[in-house]
Amino acid sequence: MDITAFLHWLKDTMACTGQTTKNRIIRFQQQGDYRRFLQEMSEESTASPELKSVKQMRIIRAISCQLPVEATLSGFSGGVWIENDRRVTVHTAAKTMPLEKGIPWGVQQIKAPLAWSSTTGHRIKIGVIDTGVDFSHPDLRQSLSRGINLLNRSMLPHDDNGHGTHITGTIAAANQMHGMIGIAPRAQILPVKAFDHNGSAFVSDIILGIDWCVRNRVHIINMSFGMKTRSKALLNAINNAYNAGVIVVASSGNDGKRRSVDYPARYPQTISVGATNKLRRIAPFSNRGTFIDIYAPGDKIFSAWLRGKYHEMSGTSMATSHVSGAIALLLAYKPGLTPAEIKAILKKSYLPLRSTKAPRYTGELDVMKMLGAAER
Repeated sequence: MDITAFLHWLKDTMACTGQTTKNRIIRFQQQGDYRRFLQEMSEESTASPELKSVKQMRIIRAISCQLPVEATLSGFSGGVWIENDRRVTVHTAAKTMPLEKGIPWGVQQIKAPLAWSSTTGHRIKIGVIDTGVDFSHPDLRQSLSRGINLLNRSMLPHDDNGHGTHITGTIAAANQMHGMIGIAPRAQILPVKAFDHNGSAFVSDIILGIDWCVRNRVHIINMSFGMKTRSKALLNAINNAYNAGVIVVASSGNDGKRRSVDYPARYPQTISVGATNKLRRIAPFSNRGTFIDIYAPGDKIFSAWLRGKYHEMSGTSMATSHVSGAIALLLAYKPGLTPAEIKAILKKSYLPLRSTKAPRYTGELDVMKMLGAAER
C-alpha cells in the first residue's frame, strides 16, 4: 500500500470545508503499513494541524478522525477498512436516595458477604470504562487508582454524570463504618473516562480505553454500556483483550428482548449479563435469552453517587457491576484463571431463577457456589 499517497488523501479530505462530516474508524490490514503511516503522520503533523486531531488506536492498528460523509477509501481497498465511529450509551435510569448504611440488597443476594472471610478481591485490578468516578466520595477513596481521562488527558477521570461512580460503588465500595460496602471491597478500580456528561461515547474512545486497560494489566474490564449495531473495530479490540487474559464483562441491554442483546455483550469473548430483581426473577427491562451468560441483581440498586451522595438505579449496567465484583473475589481466591475458565465456572455455578418460564441453561450469580465450582 502507498502510505504517502494515503496520508496525502487523508490530509486533503480532512481539510475539506463546507461538507457534512462524521467520525470514522480506519483500520490497517498490515502492521507494517500502520507503523509507516504513524511515522509519516508524526513528521507531517507540524505542517498539517488537522492531523493533530487524529486518534491512534494501536491495539487494533487503527485511527479515528472526522471525514466528509461522502468520503470513501476505494482507492486504497485491500490495505485499509473503514467503518463509522458510532455513539454508544450507558444502560440505566436513576433516582436520588438517602444513605442506607451497610450492605446493599444485591450484594447480600449474591452471597458476597459469606465469601469475605476467604476473599475480598485484594490486588485485583478492574478497569471501569464509563463516565469516570467521584474521587472524593468517602466510600470509594480506599478503592481508587488514578485511571485515565480519554476526553481530556490532562485531567483526572472525574465523573460528571454519576453512572461510573454508581458502578464503582457496587464493585468495590469500602466504608464499613459510615457508608456502603461493595462486592470486592479490597479490589482496585482503575476508572477510564470514555463517556461524557450525557453518558455517551464514541467507539474509538472505548477502544482506547480497552487498549489502556490491557497495557496497564487490569484483570477485569467492566462495560456497562451497549449499542445495537456490531463494530468490527470494537470486536477486534475485545479479542485482543481476551487473548491477553483480560476478562470483559458486558451488560446485555434494557430493551426487554427475548432473543437479542446489545453489542459488545453479544460477542462470545465477553461475559454477558442480564438483570434480576429482589424476587430472583428476570427484571422486566432486561434483555434475556441464549446470549446471556449469567444474571445478577440490577433492579433498584443502591450505590454511590456524585458529591458523596447515593442513588438508586436500575439496569443491566448495575447487574454487570455485581458480576465484575464477584469475578474479582474469584480471581483473588484462585489467581490465574483464564477468561474461558471463568465463564465456564459462572455457567456451572448459577442459582436457578424463580419462574416457570425462566431458562434452564443459565441463572443468577451465587458467589459461594462460584467459589465452590472453582475448586472442582
